[in-house]
Amino acid sequence: MRLHPTAAAACAALLAVAALAGCNRGSTAAGASGKVGIDLPRADSDFWNSYAQYVNQGVKSGVVSALPVSNSQNDIGKLVANVHAFIDQGAKAVVIAPQDTGAIASTLGELAARKIPVVSVDTRPDKGKVYMVVRADNRAYGTKACEYLGQRLGGRGKVVEFEGDLSSINGRDRSQAFGDCMKTRYPRTQVFALPTNWQGDVASAKLQSVLAQHPDINGIYMQAGGVFLQPTLALLQQKGLLKPVGTAGHIAIVSNDGIPQEFDAIRAGKIDATIAQPADLYAEYALYYAKAALAGKSFHPGATDHGSTIVAIPNGLEDQLPAPLVTKANVDDPKLWANQLRRQP
Repeated sequence: MRLHPTAAAACAALLAVAALAGCNRGSTAAGASGKVGIDLPRADSDFWNSYAQYVNQGVKSGVVSALPVSNSQNDIGKLVANVHAFIDQGAKAVVIAPQDTGAIASTLGELAARKIPVVSVDTRPDKGKVYMVVRADNRAYGTKACEYLGQRLGGRGKVVEFEGDLSSINGRDRSQAFGDCMKTRYPRTQVFALPTNWQGDVASAKLQSVLAQHPDINGIYMQAGGVFLQPTLALLQQKGLLKPVGTAGHIAIVSNDGIPQEFDAIRAGKIDATIAQPADLYAEYALYYAKAALAGKSFHPGATDHGSTIVAIPNGLEDQLPAPLVTKANVDDPKLWANQLRRQP
């Protein structure tokens, strides 16, 4: 589905960044100069496509002066090449979202040697200096999903978990937190953890195999609705297993992302809940911190004035943005970014 947010609303939110003052916040208007290289991580996910729209709107509104935005298409080799292109074009700061958080270390080392600050969005590199990571607490994603399913299923049953790429800190954090929570709090629930490398067709094929052996599956945790939602719903529909929430035979489904399609599925009773990653805030604060880096601003661990917490990590700082659980009860909340997109013509 194509989304058509107007530039006005998104630009207003992004431009407001520079005007605010408070804890862990300083004006970046003075002294901020230089081009910013921005690489988008992929174009095969509705979540990341929404993030891209917010980034492009912020660039067009002049939040930062950016080089032509690149897209590494979930390929670490392309990401490295794109970063080298930024260096050659004179980038003074870089915004990336490396999907393989282990393989980017040497590139981060090169950027550090050239004194080019890096803002990493959604993923935290395993090694290599970063100026700021803009990310939600991904362990909280796994824990919230576990608690929701555990309560819905009464602590019993069989649950399929679509694991993200375990070479990614996000895939590891969500998987470890979900597994730890299930073992500790709901030991009578059997979990089938399926590695998927964030690929919807892989998840669908593996789900079909599990259902053949365990037709009594009654819960699914999708670590990324942007890639897993449609293949999963299509398979369940094909097998006659897509029962509405509240009816006999319904498979409880909780997802991660918070895209409009997930909200529609919640409203239609096809899935139960999602944990909304803030695509709008990812873009807003990625650009904010890139601008702050250009201005030589520094930050410290502690509460921010935008409802998050900056924490120290071994290779820098991380701003952990809030990510709410969305259910039928709050799916129409106008503050959720997916609903803001839907209100645009």
